Amino acid sequence: MGSAPELRTLLKQYFGFSSFRPLQEQIISDALQGRDVVALLPTGGGKSLCFQLPALALNGLTVVVSPLIALMKDQVDAMKSAGVAAGCLNSSLDRAEATATMRGLHQGEYRLLYVAPERLMLSGFLADLQRWNVKLLAVDEAHCISEWGHDFRPEYRQLAQFRESLKDVPIMALTATATTRVREDILRQLHLREPRCYVASFNRPNLAYRVIPKSAPYDQVLQFVRSRSRECGIIYCQSRKSVEAVAAHLFAEGIPARAYHAGLDASERSRNQELFLRDEVRVICATIAFGMGINKPNVRYVIHYDLPKNIESYYQETGRAGRDGLPGECLLLFNPGDVIKQKQFIEDKTDPKEQAIAREQLEQMVHYAESSQCRRASLLEYFGEEYPDPNCQGCDNCLSPRENYDGTIHAQKLLSCIYRIRELSGFSVGLGHVVEVLTGADTDKVRKWNHQKLSTYGIGKDKSRPEWQAIGRELARLGYVRQNPDRFNVLELTAEGVAFLKQKQTVMLTKPMAVPEKTRQQVGDIACDEELFESLRTLRKQLAAERAVPPYIIFSDVTLRQVGRLYPQTLQELGRIQGLGEKKLQEFGTVLLEAVQAHLATRPRQFFADDSFAAPKSAAAKPAFNGTAVTTLQMFRAGKSVPQIAKARGLSTGTIYTHLAQAFATGKEKDLDAFLTLEQQKEIAEAFEKAGLPHLGPVHELLKGKFEYGILKVFRAARFGTNPD
Repeated sequence: MGSAPELRTLLKQYFGFSSFRPLQEQIISDALQGRDVVALLPTGGGKSLCFQLPALALNGLTVVVSPLIALMKDQVDAMKSAGVAAGCLNSSLDRAEATATMRGLHQGEYRLLYVAPERLMLSGFLADLQRWNVKLLAVDEAHCISEWGHDFRPEYRQLAQFRESLKDVPIMALTATATTRVREDILRQLHLREPRCYVASFNRPNLAYRVIPKSAPYDQVLQFVRSRSRECGIIYCQSRKSVEAVAAHLFAEGIPARAYHAGLDASERSRNQELFLRDEVRVICATIAFGMGINKPNVRYVIHYDLPKNIESYYQETGRAGRDGLPGECLLLFNPGDVIKQKQFIEDKTDPKEQAIAREQLEQMVHYAESSQCRRASLLEYFGEEYPDPNCQGCDNCLSPRENYDGTIHAQKLLSCIYRIRELSGFSVGLGHVVEVLTGADTDKVRKWNHQKLSTYGIGKDKSRPEWQAIGRELARLGYVRQNPDRFNVLELTAEGVAFLKQKQTVMLTKPMAVPEKTRQQVGDIACDEELFESLRTLRKQLAAERAVPPYIIFSDVTLRQVGRLYPQTLQELGRIQGLGEKKLQEFGTVLLEAVQAHLATRPRQFFADDSFAAPKSAAAKPAFNGTAVTTLQMFRAGKSVPQIAKARGLSTGTIYTHLAQAFATGKEKDLDAFLTLEQQKEIAEAFEKAGLPHLGPVHELLKGKFEYGILKVFRAARFGTNPD
């Protein structure tokens, strides 16, 4: 088996989906043809299906290497729930469980085996694999093989032995986060042979990103969590002490919260995790020990109480929100003091190379936190991807842009101070010392090096040290100075910085962060009968308790919200809802229909726009249609083309397309035929339907770049009435 129709049959039968997400089908097809594959798919992008479906199509065993014991158990439960023979081997199994699994493997009973990397190296295990008819090896969390990855695991380096022992078995390497450097490491370390590489968009359009100044953090977290009383979330803290303090603070305020960190007793840690997975506890306060591999799709928010050590960690941790495609929020509390704590951890490392890597990664994380650039664009840029829109409508910097001010005088003071220190002493210093000189501090180092005699000593007393620190970091981001990681991050003027001082240029700086007032568009939400949805959640919880599995193993929130929107009356109608495969229909179909009928017996049916058994449309708010967009629309109606309008108005074509998209989304313009031919409309519509959700990246990819992003945006606004990307 392996043809497209047969794969789609398996997809519907076991997983309840009628179409693939972007790149899944190509990745699976290559694996079935025996090719090595590298797949970079974002969290929630369907990585697991890429090896689970081949396991059903291949006549043999698919082995999945994973460092995540919790994920193994989770996915084995999910596969068994879908009717797939799956097992795992790791340190959490007792002797009897491990023996039973080994017996089943020897008898050829399994299609899918999850195994920890250290298990593979046990004596005799490679020989066992050669007897078990292995057809595919999947290496999950493949970034762990690279020391440039955010979670380097030395035992992953030993996986190359597979290539020697199982030469004809294709390898599939999968990860949700990998820079170009890490990708190259994966290819080299796994000895992949002419692999096909697939890189999906790293954009998570349903996630909102926000960074706020960290001030009275307990109260900030409490206010945020209280405003989301029915939602589940994760709060990440740097230390075990903070984890326990935040959890205790929330619990004392009546919020069901628990702590999770490596210092807890194993039984307590496991119990708290299970309570969270089963929706008994709404909030988990955790160190990074929690979450990797936790496949809980209905996490609605992730809070970073402290600054993450690098962007990969931050991206992966925020990615645990909204895995079901419904809206999720990502809040980072930022205090420059947290940077000092992270630097102290870095200094504790003994390997100079590890220190250099960690310093570079921390600098990039601080840049993200302090930048006034679109958060989404910043994240995508880090992973080598360009975000096409000027405003993502889903981050604080886009929703509430910070004001700029003329920072020329401040920049001149700081850059001159760096220059004078170097001129007097013959060496450079770090930002902290530069700020001490600027603010006229009387310290041992200042006196030792006679820096109190500099002309720039004390010329910055009009601002506080934290303000000067922020200005220094922004000037580094703008390219006027650089921190030399090989020399303890001392500051050095760049050619641009020297030119700025000599040529008396001007520079605009950004005012400090403030808590944004606006709320984001909710991308990808599914409007439904909320009372019925809550009733179905209660039913799901009961069904899960009877089977001793987490609720999301039974149904996802997406499935329940579609039931609560469409009120299915028959098994046939129910079978058209996302996430209900044959086994789940047989096991739960009747009880779901009974719940819908019981609800309608006492309450009226609610009606939603375009009630149909199709992919749900976004419930995003319609964008405003302002004066400048009106001018663009008038010129378009007068027969001007987009390039002509852009040239006449001195604007980019992207801005003009945005204006026209707003016109269609708000109903000011309805004649799409004036913009695209019927044949073009049909072609684009088919691409949107195949992509499954109205997001531009996958559609642009499916159409192989035939239509530029602006045209797709206008079509989407006309067809879906929204701008979800």
